[in-house]
Amino acid sequence: MTKILVIDDDTNISELLRMYLEKEGYEVRTASDGAEGVTAFRMYEPDLVLLDIMLPKKDGWQVCREIREHSSKPIIMITAKGETIDKVLGLELGADDFIVKPLDMKEVFARIKAVLRRYANHDTVSGELIKFDNIEISLQKYELKVRGKVIDLPPKELELIYFLAANYNRVFTRDQLLDKVWGFDYLGDSRTVDVHIKRLREKLDNASDKWTLKTVWGVGYKFEVYGE
Repeated sequence: MTKILVIDDDTNISELLRMYLEKEGYEVRTASDGAEGVTAFRMYEPDLVLLDIMLPKKDGWQVCREIREHSSKPIIMITAKGETIDKVLGLELGADDFIVKPLDMKEVFARIKAVLRRYANHDTVSGELIKFDNIEISLQKYELKVRGKVIDLPPKELELIYFLAANYNRVFTRDQLLDKVWGFDYLGDSRTVDVHIKRLREKLDNASDKWTLKTVWGVGYKFEVYGE
């Protein structure tokens, strides 16, 4: 049974989510503050976390940061603001998606199913190893090496660099990347791609002078290999 951890200090929301999610066949645990949420994550080992941003003791940003230090399990953040800055920060910390209050249960289920479906594919991918100068990308191992050193990446970042490198020198729009990497049922927006590209560039900085992760202004992005 799929296990979901709900971290929210509003007991009405937590119980509402528990009731609906259990009705849909999920096993649910709840935590009412950030510190309790981090402890519950380690003990419960959920398959997905629904994480409120405004929490006592430790806010959602800190909880997300601490979870990402040890796990790549999907995190959907819950916000009452819906502001761009919240989404960008959350994506940079490793969140997979966002839900804005007041909650629509149909949207909650759709986002949970979409995120879990993407993660369910991780163990079934049998992609080949891609190699360029100073870089190796294995979708089978879900591993990126730069100059022989393993670089920690969330699964979606690895899938993005793998896809671009596998189709090197080809430009993709943000919408195409959302479709190819996140899936047609992804409910986010194109800023998601920008944030993941930014994070990849930080980790690949000065890795090689024979290729680059390039922005094609007005179009999108490509993995450019020089001289080919």
